Amino acid sequence: MRVSLVCFSGQDEKTATLPTLDGQQVVRINGDLTAALDITGAVKLSENEGSSFVGVILNGQFEVEGSEVRELLSLPKNVNGKANSDVLRPTLNGDDFNGLRPDKWVIDFGAEMTVEEASFYEAPFRIIEGRVKPYRFRLNKQGEFAVRAKNEREIWWKHARARPAMRQAMKKLHRYIATPMVSSFRTFGFLETSILPDQKLVTFNRDDYTSLGLLHSKYHDIWTRAKCSWIGSGNDITYTKQEIYSTFPFPQGLTPNIPAPDYADNPHAIAIAAAAQNLDSLRNNWLNPPDLVRHEPEVVAGYPDRILPIDDAAAETLKKRTLTNLYNARPAWLDTAHKTLDKAVAAAYGWPDDLTEEQIIENLFELNQQRAKGQV
Repeated sequence: MRVSLVCFSGQDEKTATLPTLDGQQVVRINGDLTAALDITGAVKLSENEGSSFVGVILNGQFEVEGSEVRELLSLPKNVNGKANSDVLRPTLNGDDFNGLRPDKWVIDFGAEMTVEEASFYEAPFRIIEGRVKPYRFRLNKQGEFAVRAKNEREIWWKHARARPAMRQAMKKLHRYIATPMVSSFRTFGFLETSILPDQKLVTFNRDDYTSLGLLHSKYHDIWTRAKCSWIGSGNDITYTKQEIYSTFPFPQGLTPNIPAPDYADNPHAIAIAAAAQNLDSLRNNWLNPPDLVRHEPEVVAGYPDRILPIDDAAAETLKKRTLTNLYNARPAWLDTAHKTLDKAVAAAYGWPDDLTEEQIIENLFELNQQRAKGQV
């Protein structure tokens, strides 16, 4: 539980002292209970629209273990001539993204498939019919439907929120950028489009390293912490695309409404991409050291390779190789890689790379307000 206590005294103007916030005297207290520049007036930017989504909401047991999935993938084609791989996808949630990334899959009949079309995928459909349909139609103690949304009962074979716009945006991509909605550390990374994101992942339909670098820069991180809400006893950051991403002003010429190929020759884009690719490569090598893992293709094509430990000793080591543990330790090589990236992003903004956090927030807010005037 968080409590914000605001007190007023009866002093007159001549004897009144400056207000205090968290034990420190300040010249102002904003509506969000901070003393820094009030950025609650930041507005959503049209240039960021349609490039970020929240993952699917299931509402039912659509998830299946890897061993069960591989049995389904190995079955003969269905009577419609199509394989079960059409409706089976790996999935991740926010904890998985920063953690050990379990062998977790989901049955996915998409956003448009009718019940008749879904039934052709006989074995997966039978699983959903047996697990999800009864769950969607269950009654509570009062004899009423526990799932009150009628449309979720009517589409019991599909995810409650199948995110058709997100799916459409990712159609032409082979990978996308994702970040956990709730996390102690703000981490971004690529996921292949065969992986279906859960509702605790925020996604960005960009597949270039420049976009990854901009999102993973300290400028976006500082804006995130200034605009985010907090949750849990550890004060984890909650990333909301409406408050944070939609209002974040990217460097001129590198905004999300510009296709990556259009800025491929931009020197700033090239520098950011190189730094982000280096960070991504180093981080992946730490998470999955080449001498400790082997890559095993899935039983059918079209999915990412399985990354497996070479032996029991490697498996024990890999249990500790998570993004959470990495950013808690923040080794020198990781810090250096991030600083190189931040310098490249600072140059793209045309700012010195030694600005204070308060100066960065002021600059970003000013840029947000300038862009907002241009879209009126």
